[in-house]
Amino acid sequence: MAKKLLLSILAKKLFMKHLFLAVILLGLTSCQNETTKTPDNMQKHTDTGNKKINPLLTDWDTPFGTPPFNQIKSDDYLPAFTEAIAQHNKEIEKIIANPEKPDFKNTIVALEQSGSLLKRVQHLFDAVEAANTDSILQKTSKEIRPQLATHYDQISMNKKLFDRINTVYQQKKQMTLDSEDQRLLEETYKNFVRSGVNLPKPKQDKLKAINKELAGLQQKFNDNLLAETNHFELYVTNKNDLGNMPKQAVDAAAEEARKRGHDKGWSFTLQRPSIYPFLDYSPNRTLREKIFKGYANRGNNNNAHDNKKIVERMVQLRIQKAHLLGYDNYAQYVLEENMAQNPEQVYQFLNQIWRPALQTAKKDRDLLAKAMKKDGINDTFKASDWRYYVRKIRAQQYNFDETATKPYFEVNAVRDGAFLLAHKLFGLNFKPMKQVAGWHKDQQVFEVTDTTDKHIGVIYMDFFARPSKRGGAWMNELRMQSNVNGQYITPIVTTNFNFPAPTENMPSLLSFSQAQTVFHEFGHALHGLLSNVKYGSLSGTNVPRDFVEFPSQVMENWMSDPALLKLYAKHYQTGETIPSAMIDKMNRANSFNEGFRTVEYMAAAYLDMDWHTINDTLPRQTIAFENKSMKKIGLIKEIIPRYRSTYYAHIFGGGYAAGYYSYLWSEVLDADAFDAFKRSGDIFNPELARKYKKMISSGGTKPAMELYKDFMGRTPDIKPLLKKKGFDK
Repeated sequence: MAKKLLLSILAKKLFMKHLFLAVILLGLTSCQNETTKTPDNMQKHTDTGNKKINPLLTDWDTPFGTPPFNQIKSDDYLPAFTEAIAQHNKEIEKIIANPEKPDFKNTIVALEQSGSLLKRVQHLFDAVEAANTDSILQKTSKEIRPQLATHYDQISMNKKLFDRINTVYQQKKQMTLDSEDQRLLEETYKNFVRSGVNLPKPKQDKLKAINKELAGLQQKFNDNLLAETNHFELYVTNKNDLGNMPKQAVDAAAEEARKRGHDKGWSFTLQRPSIYPFLDYSPNRTLREKIFKGYANRGNNNNAHDNKKIVERMVQLRIQKAHLLGYDNYAQYVLEENMAQNPEQVYQFLNQIWRPALQTAKKDRDLLAKAMKKDGINDTFKASDWRYYVRKIRAQQYNFDETATKPYFEVNAVRDGAFLLAHKLFGLNFKPMKQVAGWHKDQQVFEVTDTTDKHIGVIYMDFFARPSKRGGAWMNELRMQSNVNGQYITPIVTTNFNFPAPTENMPSLLSFSQAQTVFHEFGHALHGLLSNVKYGSLSGTNVPRDFVEFPSQVMENWMSDPALLKLYAKHYQTGETIPSAMIDKMNRANSFNEGFRTVEYMAAAYLDMDWHTINDTLPRQTIAFENKSMKKIGLIKEIIPRYRSTYYAHIFGGGYAAGYYSYLWSEVLDADAFDAFKRSGDIFNPELARKYKKMISSGGTKPAMELYKDFMGRTPDIKPLLKKKGFDK
C-alpha cells in the first residue's frame, strides 16, 4: 500500500471496523473455479427490455469471478450501494429475529457472512475510486461515505444484535470451538464493545455524528490533496534547466507540456515520477526550490483546497471519540489493537532510533553542503538542494549514477523478478489473463497457481501514474480468501503504483527505490494470496497495523540481493545480466543517505503520534502545532517530514492514524527475518520459506507476536535493523 496498503494498501477485521479504520476493505462475494456463485440477494440476468441491468448487482460469469470492469460504469455504484445497504439491513434483522437460541453458527457466523453484496460493491468502489477516479466517483464518494459510517454504526450499536453476541460470548467456555472459531468470537465481541455498543443512547448518538462527520472530512481531505497535486505545473523552456536528466523523464515532461497546451518545452508536476527527476538533476536552484515548495505546501495555500481546518477538526473529533469510549486520547484507542499496545511503547521505540538517525543525517547534510560550496554557491544549503547533491555525491564518491542501472529495471522485468521470488520461495506461478478486463487499459491481470497447477487466486497490477490516481503505492484485496462450510473462496488482489508510463521511444524504467516498491506491494499481495483460513475477516492482511507492513517490507531485502538480481535484472535492450560490479556500487551508493530517509520518515511518525496523543479538544493551528512537534525532536531545517499535516493522507485520508510508526516497527521484523535467511547461507532456504508461508497464511487467526514467535522461535531482535541502516556504530 507509498509503502502500504493505502489503501491500499489497508484492512482490518469484520465489517464494523469501518467505524474506526478509514480504509477497511472486506471481501467480494464467494466464487470458486470459473464462475461466481450468485448470492440470494443478487439479480439473475434476465430480459428486462430497455431497462439497464446494474452489473454490480448481478452474478458474474467471468474467469474465477473476476469483476467485469468493462461493463461497470461510474454511475452504477451509487444505486448499487443503496440496494446493498438495504439488503444488509434485512440480513441483520433476520439474525436478530431468529427465534432459536443464539449460538455460534446462527449469530457469529451469520454476522460474519452478512453483507456480501455490500462487501462486493464497496471493495470495487474503494479500489477504482483510488486508482482511476472521475467526477462521478468523487461525487458518489462524498455522498456514500457518511451513509456508510451511519450504516455500520447502526449495526455495531444495535443492542438487540449485541445481546445475541454477548449470549454466545458468555457461553464460550461451554462450547466446543476450534481456535479460529474462538478468535472470531473474541474479535466480534471486542469490536462491538470498541464501537460503542455499551454506551448510553445520548453518547451513541454523539458517536454516530462524529463518525459521519469524520467520513465526510476524510473524503474532502483526499479530494483537496488530489486537486492540489494535479493543479501545480512548473513549465520550463530552457533545456539547460534540465541538466543531465534521463531521457525517459525528459520525454515524459515534454508529453505533459503538450497535454497542458504548450507547443514546446517541458512541464513538471508534483507526481513523484515528475518531481523527483527534476529535484535530482536540475542545476537551477530557483526552480528546484519552486517545485519543492509546491510539493511541501499542498493543502496549505489558503485556497479552496486548503486542508488546515480539516486537519484541526478531524483531530478534535477523534479526541471526542476517544473520550466517549473511555480513552484519554485517540492513540490509546487505536494502539490497544496493535503490537505496540500503547503510545508510551511507540515513543520509546522511536526514541531508540531517532538519535543515531539524526546524527547520521547531520553528517550527510554537512557533506552535501560542502559539495554545494565546491560548486561555487556560497548560500545556505536548503531542503530543495538535498536530492540534487545526494545524486552528485553518489556519482563522485561511489562512481554510481542511477541512470546506469535503470535499463536493468524495466517495469515488466522487475515484476517478473517478484514473480520468480514467489516461485522459488512458495512454488507460485503467474499466468497472464489477457481476456480479463481491468479498470484501466494499462492494468495487467494474472492467475496465480501452485506447483500442481491448482488455482490460488488472481492479481491485478496497475503500474503507471495518471491524474485520476492518488499518489503513492498500495494494495487492495478485492475478494478475501475464506473457507466456511466447505466452500473455499480464492482471493483477488490488486497492486497499484505511480511509475512513469512508457513513451513512444522508451519503456518504463524504474529507479532502485521504485523497483523496491514493486516488491513491497507484491509482499502485501502475497499476504492476501497465500491466506488459508476459515473466515474472511481473519484472512490475509487483516492483522494489526504494525504487523501488516512486515510481509511487504521483507520482500525489499530480496529485491537488491545479488543472488536474485542476477536472475531478473536484465538490460532491456541487450538482455545482459546486471554486472556484479554494478550491483556492488548500487547497493553501497544506496546505503548512503539512510540518515535522511530514516529521519524524514520518523519525523512524520512523531508528528502522527503527537497529533493523536492530545488529550483535550482545545483549538490548535495546524502549522504552529507541526512546527512545535518538529522543534521538540530537533528536526533540522534541511529536512521536512515525509508527510506534512496538510498532505498526510496516511493519517487524515486513510487508516494509519496513530499508526504511521508501523513501517519502522515492521522494519525491525523484516530485517530480523531476512537476516535469518542470510545466516542460513541460502536466501531461498526452503525450510525457512515454509515457516514464513505458514505464518502469513494464518492471517489474523492469532496475535501477531505469537505468529512471529512461531516463525522465528523467539521475539524480534532490533540489532539487524540497526546494522542494516548503519546505526549500530
